[in-house]
Amino acid sequence: MSPSSSRGARRTVSGLATALLALAGPLAAPALPAAAATGQVSTVTYSAADQTGALSYWTPARMKQVSRAVDLGPTGPLSKPWTGKAIPSIGRLFFVDSSGQDTWCTASVVTSGNHSVIMTAAHCARLGSSPVNTYSDIVFVPGYVKGKTPYGRYAVKATMTPRSWAEDTVNDVAAMVVATPAYGKRLTDAVGAQNVAFGRSAGERVTAFGYPATTPQRGEELLYCAGTSQRAPEGEDRVPCDLGGGASGGPWLAGFDSATGKGTVVSVNSHGEGHGGGTPMYGPTFDSTARAVYDAAQRG
Repeated sequence: MSPSSSRGARRTVSGLATALLALAGPLAAPALPAAAATGQVSTVTYSAADQTGALSYWTPARMKQVSRAVDLGPTGPLSKPWTGKAIPSIGRLFFVDSSGQDTWCTASVVTSGNHSVIMTAAHCARLGSSPVNTYSDIVFVPGYVKGKTPYGRYAVKATMTPRSWAEDTVNDVAAMVVATPAYGKRLTDAVGAQNVAFGRSAGERVTAFGYPATTPQRGEELLYCAGTSQRAPEGEDRVPCDLGGGASGGPWLAGFDSATGKGTVVSVNSHGEGHGGGTPMYGPTFDSTARAVYDAAQRG
């Protein structure tokens, strides 16, 4: 559910340069990120040079450009702009996908041992059923709104996804570890965090957040839906919600308190009806696999 988007001058995961930056020459292809699979979890790590390159790539102008490049139709009727207290622990996740396109998802900061973990969807980190096709230039912008980055930008230094996603496109959940900027604080210390829970039963009221590419917001504002979750087949839950592409990875917050902007992450946006758009929204059940991904990240 990440939207199609403008094509950046970056490599695909095969390491080949696929395009040119406007008014510039071809980019040299950087080294591929290091990938490994241990038990249930597949991990991809990004070097310090990768992280620096990602921050250089995702300028405010490029973030605005990718928003303008996508229009998925009108917002709503179930999804609405969030007009309450700012929620800095939710933000946009920018990256270059395996076809070399600029695009984005949504992610949320969660409590963790290393104070540096965000949760999102696995398809925001790598292509499913294709272990070699991981994404590059991943940058998290907490509290993003209308081109502003009020809490800075955080380069992702590692992604953790279920091995079942990399091999079989099952369990669409990811945890990522962000690097602490030289000039700033660890992510959780800077913006706070949402609680996260595993093994919860469906049937509770949740509020789902995201930055969809629907009009008029086009990914520039945080939107939300609210409803009661239900258990769905194939290890998923569902909730009445029509957030569009770009909202992928956004948190489902149980017990959400609009006064504090806090709740408990119990799933993330994965896909709409038919694995495209539409109602309801599906999200992965936060089971032992999701817990293994999270634990690997908070140790990272």
